[in-house]
Amino acid sequence: MIDSFPHDFKIRTQQLLGDEYVWLEKALQEDETPVSIRFNPAKQTAPESMYEKVGWCETGYYLPERPTFTFDPLFHAGCYYVQEASSMFLEQVVKQYISTPVVCLDLCAAPGGKSTHLQSLLPEKSLLVSNEVIRSRAFVLKENLIKWGSPYTVVTNNDPKEIGQLTHLFDVIVADLPCSGEGMFRKDPDSRNEWSVANVRLCAGRQRRIIRDVWESLKPGGLLIYCTCTFNREENEENIFHLVEYFNAEILPVYVENDWNISHTINGSFPAYRFYPHKTKGEGFFLALLRKPVGELRTIRYKTGNKRQVTSVPDKCRDWLTEPDMFQFDVRQNIIRAIPVSHQNTCLILSDYLNALTTGVLLGEIKGDDIQPSPALALNICFRDKLFPAVELNWEDSIRYLRRDTMVLPSTIPKGFVVAKYRNTPLGFMKNIGSRANNLFPQEWKIRKPAGVTKDPTFE
Repeated sequence: MIDSFPHDFKIRTQQLLGDEYVWLEKALQEDETPVSIRFNPAKQTAPESMYEKVGWCETGYYLPERPTFTFDPLFHAGCYYVQEASSMFLEQVVKQYISTPVVCLDLCAAPGGKSTHLQSLLPEKSLLVSNEVIRSRAFVLKENLIKWGSPYTVVTNNDPKEIGQLTHLFDVIVADLPCSGEGMFRKDPDSRNEWSVANVRLCAGRQRRIIRDVWESLKPGGLLIYCTCTFNREENEENIFHLVEYFNAEILPVYVENDWNISHTINGSFPAYRFYPHKTKGEGFFLALLRKPVGELRTIRYKTGNKRQVTSVPDKCRDWLTEPDMFQFDVRQNIIRAIPVSHQNTCLILSDYLNALTTGVLLGEIKGDDIQPSPALALNICFRDKLFPAVELNWEDSIRYLRRDTMVLPSTIPKGFVVAKYRNTPLGFMKNIGSRANNLFPQEWKIRKPAGVTKDPTFE
């Protein structure tokens, strides 16, 4: 093994961990990193007794080896998400502190691990707003959330300062902040070359600024879940101290099982939680839970509807959802959407004041006298798929579909829009015109990677 850790990192981390540092360094030098996934309970259940369970996550599992996820159609259908196990600890906060529907902001959400987890965890009919400031990453986030399939979702592409102007809008904010990434040195060895003491200090300052910028949007008594994937105190405990002093926030405990081997805060009496690769099966991670002081809730009268050009919605579109009465339907520039009635006003505020990339369920697009159903509809858990003819694809044809190849369907399949399925799980739409079927899988989502497998890599 080559010792490639920055000298200053070694000195600083040795000061934090003492004799325990040697075991951390050994773990960070291992060639194999744990592979973990989290199943989507709305679409698929885990096979019984086959995988090692992630102790702190009900739907999280470790895999014995890393399959080729790109060539698993169920991965593209949003049946599971590949996520680092330590970060699944978010589940414990939600289960212990959130029991009624909330409006939750995932502030730095791309590529979507915590957001997809939150969609499965939050009480029924909670609204999740997932934000990413970098535009290219925001579209990756949008794709992953569409595939996960919840109708109670808004994806935005905004700076935290812009979000902070929406006074007292959120009950919960999850801030998995950009950091120096020390906890990912094993998973991403190249990150070691980018590390420096100066960058640690830069990240710590940026993290404080981000929280200060967004704090006003958190309701009095609301929860802030602060996370990083790094070890140092500047980006973790010291920032928590700063937030407590600056905002008079309260630090809340999270119950943990002893056999999870989760460490507590370093040189501090307050509750915070550290994951070390030599103690827990996962990468480095830090989490602390803060509560905003209870005070007067300010209700702001926002002017909404400025961007709306609503026309009537075809009745058949309502039938495409299993519970149409739960939604408000509208059309903007020929795009048909279904917005949850219970969060209609909040969704209007977000659409009018932020750069919302998607809101609710995208049903389809009006094209002349026809309505082309959206791929997002096929992947949504509220989709009434029996209203469309369906074709069950084998693995080889599913991969062809996900590559956006032209398909030829059996003569028994009627003409028109058809749902493509794999193992009875919708992948998207095709339009059968008889001689061939036009592939409606989104161009930006298609598989571009050369075939690296010749058989289905799906784990049973």
